Amino acid sequence: MSHTPQTLDSDEVAPPTATATATQTPDAPPSTLLHLSFNQDSGCFAAATDHGFRIYNCDPFREIFRRDFGPGGGVGLVHMLFRCNILAFVGGGSDPRYPPNKVMIWDDHQSRCIGELSFRSEVKGVRLRRDRIVVVLAHKIFVYNFADLKVLHQIETIANPKGLCDLSHVSATMVLVCPGLQKGQVRVEHYASKRTKFIMAHDSRIASFALTHDGRLLATASSKGTLVRLFNTLDGSLLQEVRRGADRAEIYSLAFSPTAQWLAVSSDKGTVHVFNLKVDSGLLGHDRSHGTSEPNAASPTAVSSLSFIKGVLPKYFSSEWSVAQFRLQEGLQYIVAFGHQKNTIVILGMDGSFYRCQFDSANGGEMTQLEHYNFLKPEETF
Repeated sequence: MSHTPQTLDSDEVAPPTATATATQTPDAPPSTLLHLSFNQDSGCFAAATDHGFRIYNCDPFREIFRRDFGPGGGVGLVHMLFRCNILAFVGGGSDPRYPPNKVMIWDDHQSRCIGELSFRSEVKGVRLRRDRIVVVLAHKIFVYNFADLKVLHQIETIANPKGLCDLSHVSATMVLVCPGLQKGQVRVEHYASKRTKFIMAHDSRIASFALTHDGRLLATASSKGTLVRLFNTLDGSLLQEVRRGADRAEIYSLAFSPTAQWLAVSSDKGTVHVFNLKVDSGLLGHDRSHGTSEPNAASPTAVSSLSFIKGVLPKYFSSEWSVAQFRLQEGLQYIVAFGHQKNTIVILGMDGSFYRCQFDSANGGEMTQLEHYNFLKPEETF
C-alpha cells in the first residue's frame, strides 16, 4: 500500500466526489453521534456518525471537513493520524458503511479507501502511529506495520469490550499499553527494548488508562472509578494515587497534559477533574518552567494537614483530591484533553457538545468556561 500522508488543511482537502459522498440536505434527519476521538496531539478531533464522519479543529474551534455517505453510511469508530489525510475507520450503527469486522484506511485526498484489514470478529478499537496500526478485538490485539500492512505482533488480552489500548506517539520509541490476562492487570510493551511489563494496577477490572506522549507514565482507573493510579511504565512502580471521589463512577477518559504536570479525568458523574501530578520531571526529560517542586502549603493539591496521622485515618483522607473541577450533565459520556493554551481543557460530549475551560493552577476550584458549542448543529456553532 503506497500512500503519502500530507498535512490536512481545509484549503487542501479535495471537494467530495459525488460517488464517494452525499451532501446532507437541510431536510435530512440530524446525524447520530457514534464515536469521538482526539488526534494524537489533541489539536483536532474526529466524530463518527450514522452518516459518515467529520473532522474538527479544536483551537480555534471549526469544522475542517465532513464526509457524509448518506443512508447506509454508518461509521462506528474513526481515528486520525495527527493532521494528515490518512484516517482509519470501522463501520457501525444500525446501517454501517462497511462491515464492523473491517478496518478501512481512508485517504481523504483521494476520497477513497486505500487499504483494509479484515478480522473474524468485530473490531473494538483502533490506534494509529505514523509507523504502526493497532487493531483491538474483544480478546486480542494486532500490531501492523503501516507501510505494507504486515502483522508484526499479536497480543492476547482478558475480555476487552471497550477496546482499551493506548500508544506512545514520540517516534523514536513505541510503548503500547493494553489489558493483561488477569482482572485489574495492565500489560506494557516496550518495543524498543523488547520488554514486556505486567502491572497489577487494581483489584477490579480496568476501566480506562492513558499514556504520556513518550510512554513513560501510565494513569489507570478501575471499574470502581474512585481512585486513579500513576505508574512508571519502565519498572511498574506506583508513583502517585489520586482520588476522583468516594462513590463508584464509570471513568470515561484520562488525559495527561503535554508536560505531565496535570491529569484530567472525566466520568459519568458529570464532573471533569484536574489533578496535580508530582512526578520527578527528570523522569520525563521535560523542563517544567512553571515547576511544582515546591508545593504550596495552602494549595488545594496538598495532601491536607491530616497526613501526619495517615496511619490512623482511613486511606480516604490521605488521598490527593483534584485541584480543579468542571460540572457537566450527569450520565452523559464525555472525553477530555488538554488544550494548546496554558491551563485549558477541551471536553467533548456524546451529545455533540464542545467545551473549552480554563483552570486556575494556583488556587484551583471551579473551572471557567471559555467556549461552548454543539458541533452537530452548525447553526449553533458559527
